[in-house]
Amino acid sequence: MNPNTSLNVRWPLLVVAAALLLATGAGVTYFILRQGSASDVQGGRAATAPTLPSGPGSAMPTSRPESGAALPDVVVTLNPEAVARAGITIATVGTSHAAVGLRLPGVVEPNAYRQVVVTPLVAGRITRVVAELGQRVQRGQMMAQVFSPELAEAHTRYTSARAELEAHERELGRTEKLVEIGAASRQELERLHAEHTARRADVQSARSRLELLGVPEAALDADSGQELRASADIPAPIDGVVTERLANVGLNVDLASKLFTVVDLTTVWVVADLYEKNFSHVRVGSPATVTTAAYPDLPLQGRVSYIDPQVSIQTRTAKLRVEVPNPRNELRLGMYADVQVSGVESATVPVIPRSAVQTVGDREVVYLVDPKQPGRFTEREVRLGPTTGEEVEVLSGVQAGDSVVTGGTFFLRAERERLGLRPTAAPPVQGAAGDSNGAGQADVQTAEITLGEKGRRRGSPFVDRQDLRH
Repeated sequence: MNPNTSLNVRWPLLVVAAALLLATGAGVTYFILRQGSASDVQGGRAATAPTLPSGPGSAMPTSRPESGAALPDVVVTLNPEAVARAGITIATVGTSHAAVGLRLPGVVEPNAYRQVVVTPLVAGRITRVVAELGQRVQRGQMMAQVFSPELAEAHTRYTSARAELEAHERELGRTEKLVEIGAASRQELERLHAEHTARRADVQSARSRLELLGVPEAALDADSGQELRASADIPAPIDGVVTERLANVGLNVDLASKLFTVVDLTTVWVVADLYEKNFSHVRVGSPATVTTAAYPDLPLQGRVSYIDPQVSIQTRTAKLRVEVPNPRNELRLGMYADVQVSGVESATVPVIPRSAVQTVGDREVVYLVDPKQPGRFTEREVRLGPTTGEEVEVLSGVQAGDSVVTGGTFFLRAERERLGLRPTAAPPVQGAAGDSNGAGQADVQTAEITLGEKGRRRGSPFVDRQDLRH
């Protein structure tokens, strides 16, 4: 046989044999590594890649189950060496006994009980305006004059009635004398007395009409009846400041025309919005302190005088009103004010150090410590209240006596992010509360981190062990 032909036949066989040897070696290597990994897991020193459950009962990471609802907990477990290296420190959730106080934004408004809209008492045309915008006026001070044909007619009627009454009184006097000497009958005298009563009623009616049209009583008593009055004065109804002027010379007005607005600013209202959650903390009569940015060193003391019984559909708030004195007119209408209302009762609320709080996205979370399982930390969402010094109130999420992590929280958060743990939505409730099968409970993701020699993680670069419990 030709040597070249023999070599050509053997070459493919050699290639196939080499491929079989490589495949066999890879399989042996995989088997050895597999056995070593299994033994490490039994010793608690290694981890497998993270796995997620599958099937009908699996729970994948989701967003919030409901708007505003707290997400389920996430559990991270560290061994003692990892806890020491992370610098974990723990504090106990305490309580704060403080009077419930509210701080509300408000707006300065006029005292509606001391605000008067000035309108004319007669229809006509404005011939003179005296009051200016922002001017302080006294009660009874003339603000404008109106020429009124109606007033002229009423004055003419009053003058005529008075003249007729005076003439009738003279006739009555003469008739009484004639009756005394027998020159006139008693019947004629009685008729004149009846007419005199009617004349006096006409004069009184005309006088009352002038008084209703704004003519002062003193002017009517001093009026000789010779001068025709056709102009009416518009007086200031109260002491106050002119905050609105619509009157100008030449303007035709009627009884419904708005000419001025006069406000007594010795007291003002500060109106604030009170949220539903604070309704139980405030009542009418609660002390309040009002401050403004213009006068931060000038607190004004007052009391809650009114709480609107209706809640706004748009803002879900009720109007709260505080009446405060304003003797020097520091508060101007429309100013923003800060209203601090003292609460009516004391409340006990949990407080934690500010260092215990971590922000994850749009949530605030803390890490709770399980006293029965050292190294087990539960990430829980909390709702925070006001901050006082180095402590912050917790409205929901923890209770007094719980243990929270105050040092090393950033390490726990970083590990949770590195491991890819996410809160999952709670499954539908399938049984009653307290069911031994755990129906209706939220899924909890758990990860265990183990450190090998020199503090380095062994096994998978992603996670040491992760399981999902239902």
